[in-house]
Amino acid sequence: CLSCKGRIVVTGMGKSGHVGSKIAATLASTGSPAFFVHPGEAGHGDMGMMKPNDVVLAISNSGETSEIITLLPVMKRMRIPLITMTGSPTSTMAKAATVNLHAGVDEEACPLNLAPTASTTAALALGDALAVALLTARGFTADDFARSHPSGSLGKRLLLTVADVMHTDDEIPVVGPDTSLSKTLLVMSEKQLGMTIVIDENNYALGVFTDGDLRRALDKKLDVGNTKARDVMTGSFKSITPEFLAVEALNLFETHRITALPVLGEKGDLVGALNIHDLFRAGVV
Repeated sequence: CLSCKGRIVVTGMGKSGHVGSKIAATLASTGSPAFFVHPGEAGHGDMGMMKPNDVVLAISNSGETSEIITLLPVMKRMRIPLITMTGSPTSTMAKAATVNLHAGVDEEACPLNLAPTASTTAALALGDALAVALLTARGFTADDFARSHPSGSLGKRLLLTVADVMHTDDEIPVVGPDTSLSKTLLVMSEKQLGMTIVIDENNYALGVFTDGDLRRALDKKLDVGNTKARDVMTGSFKSITPEFLAVEALNLFETHRITALPVLGEKGDLVGALNIHDLFRAGVV
């Protein structure tokens, strides 16, 4: 499978087919392009989905599945390598294979020893082992995994950046250093990000005004009309840059017990704002 230049075509009938579908999905999501083909449909046109540079993984506990055996001469003619996963190394399929993976069990878990139970579990485990061996050999990374799972929570944690979820332009709560406390409070309330960012005339962040700063101002009974933003802002504040992963922003929020961050550009200028609830909405949390 590792030297395969094409895809891994997985096939199986009945319960082995269900196991094969899962194995194909696991292979595809871990760096080994794969898909499932129903052997019955393959005999009626879907063989056209297979190409000479593919590898076929055929699953059958008995190794005598007629729908798959019918396909063997065509695979041989196309010079498609065949890997079988069977419970009988002397079966027709095993003997025809380039490689046979033995997945035999002494008996099924079914009290009648009829329903595929232990045998399907063994095949599924062997398929997972094959997928893990391949991803290890390929040097498959967490970033690779994220690229094949962009809609899942894992993919979002590994792919989404601060730039993807931050607020920009008019959504950023900003005031000047000489803005009154009353106006600063109004901006914070309107933008609903839990902070107001105090900037200078060059759009550089001088400080932030948060809920905590508001509580301290109220404790001091400051005059909201005459007090300036510069008087109540926190000048030493945490910030982040757009290229950071959103999950790294989450770690920053949790480590410092804060809920909002200014986003600064390469030159230190203000380019965005981020609230922890943005990460919830994006599915990072």
